[in-house]
Amino acid sequence: MKEDILIVDAYNMIGNWPKLNRLKLTDRLPEARDELLNMLANYKKLRDAKITVVFDAMYVPGISKSYKQFDLEVVWTNRDETADSYIEKLAKERQTRFTQVTVATSDQAEQWTIFSEGALRIPAGELLRDIERAQNEVKQTAREFADRGIVRKSPWNDQQLYKLEKLRDQMMAQPEKAAKRSKAKKKRGPKGD
Repeated sequence: MKEDILIVDAYNMIGNWPKLNRLKLTDRLPEARDELLNMLANYKKLRDAKITVVFDAMYVPGISKSYKQFDLEVVWTNRDETADSYIEKLAKERQTRFTQVTVATSDQAEQWTIFSEGALRIPAGELLRDIERAQNEVKQTAREFADRGIVRKSPWNDQQLYKLEKLRDQMMAQPEKAAKRSKAKKKRGPKGD
C-alpha cells in the first residue's frame, strides 16, 4: 500500500478559505496561520496521511526553518525562495512508486509542474470541503455512539434485565402479601384468646 503525503501551500489555503482570509484581511495573519495548523492537525487525525505545511518567507522574512507541530511538518522557506518552488522540489523528491504525493494549492502554474512530477493536486476549496466532511463524519459517529449509550448504559444484557424485572415484581408483591397476612392476624386476634 502506498504512503500518502499531503503538501499544503499554506498561504494559498489562507487566501482561499473564507474564515482564514477574513483573519488575514483584518491584520490577524498569525491567528490565521495557527487556525490553519489546527484544522490540518485535526484533519490528520482523521485521514491517514503525512502532512507538510509550507509557509512562504515573504510574510515572515529571515525565518527559514522546519519543525514538527501538532504532528505536522511545518516548513518556512528561505527569504529568497517561494513556497511554490519549495513545494515543487519537495514533491519531486518524495513522489515514488511507494509514495503518493498530493499538493493542496489553487495556483495553476504550480499545478502543472506538480502533475509533471507525477504528484496529484487538490484545490484549496476541495481540501476545505474534505476537512469539513471529515469533521461531520466524526460528529455523526459520535452522535450515533452517544445515542447507543443513552439507550443502553446498563452493564446487563436484555435477558438479565428481564430476570431482574421479574425478581423486582416478586419482591414488590411480597410486602403486599405480608401486609395482608398481618391484617388477617390482627382480625383474628392474639393467639391464646
